[in-house]
Amino acid sequence: MFRHDPPAPEWFTADASALGVALVFPMQGPAGIFGPACELCAQLAAERVNRAGGVLGRELRLVPVDGGASPRQIADHVEALVDLGVVQGVTGWHISSVRQALVPRIAHRVPYVYTALYEGGEHTAGVFLTSETPRDQLRPAMGLLALERRVRRWFVVGNDYVWPRRTARAAHSFVRESGGSIAGEVYLPLGTHDFEPVLRRIERSDADAVLMLLVGSDAVRFNRAFAACGLDARCLRLSTLMDENMLMASGPSATVDLHSTAGFFASLANRDTLDFHGEYADRYGIEAPALGSLGESCYEGVLLLAALIGRAGTPEVSAIGAAAETVSYEGPRGLLHLRGSHVRQRIYLARADGCDFDVLTELDLHGSRP
Repeated sequence: MFRHDPPAPEWFTADASALGVALVFPMQGPAGIFGPACELCAQLAAERVNRAGGVLGRELRLVPVDGGASPRQIADHVEALVDLGVVQGVTGWHISSVRQALVPRIAHRVPYVYTALYEGGEHTAGVFLTSETPRDQLRPAMGLLALERRVRRWFVVGNDYVWPRRTARAAHSFVRESGGSIAGEVYLPLGTHDFEPVLRRIERSDADAVLMLLVGSDAVRFNRAFAACGLDARCLRLSTLMDENMLMASGPSATVDLHSTAGFFASLANRDTLDFHGEYADRYGIEAPALGSLGESCYEGVLLLAALIGRAGTPEVSAIGAAAETVSYEGPRGLLHLRGSHVRQRIYLARADGCDFDVLTELDLHGSRP
């Protein structure tokens, strides 16, 4: 059993000696598959911050919030924590529908570091973003696969909410750039189990590749069904949301020719990643949930939030905004800087090798913007 201290109570009284941070991560639903890794990575970062003296001399204390509930419920919960003075910041991995519910309720009041890859275009004051956008993540990956694997016809399968739909809209233009086309697209409710109708459409479309914009366990079930009907022998898959926990849950027989693009893979053999592996294993043991890009993003979310407040000298949103462009932090992806409220980062393309990822290359971003 890995070592995991019990989380702090969901509600506690405001404490002037602590800086409370709402950690919004999925405890249920399709994304719940990687929720434990999100929580452990965030806690690891909080402990690192506190060993270094905390934030403005105060202990950084995480308040877990279930990011797998309905967007309105989550927004009500987090806003109440802000109203009570329990939290002075918000971070975590949660889907874009949750971010859109949270932003108008809390972004002007406390700093909000959003760690999930998303569809791009978020520039609300007080919101800072650590992860990938389609222009930097998907565009170069699709272009490279068109060049090296001669992919021309794509079929899009996504969950039915803002991130998959807006990402697919961007994918149409990326495909045209390489002389290809979209052969079809389907959007499914979160929690879908039956993929047979979609698989029949993919087969009839004569697609070369499938762009997967599915969350968590939905992607796992799709991978298994895709392989079971033999489509993995004729179509490669590309996902922008596929971590090691999802890969293991899919199983090695369901990951043939499955590609992923992200800013972090646990298999990257560099000093920063290896140091992170060591820190995580020392703290939680070898049976802890697998490290991956989604959990790792929550580690960075805590580090960035602490750096923003520390540089501004206050949790006040306008002061943080004025200082944000000078903020940097060092984590598992190296030394990173903010530009236009987004973290600038390297992006990689990897291919599944059983239950792990083989990182093929660092992608050429051509100086693109979110």
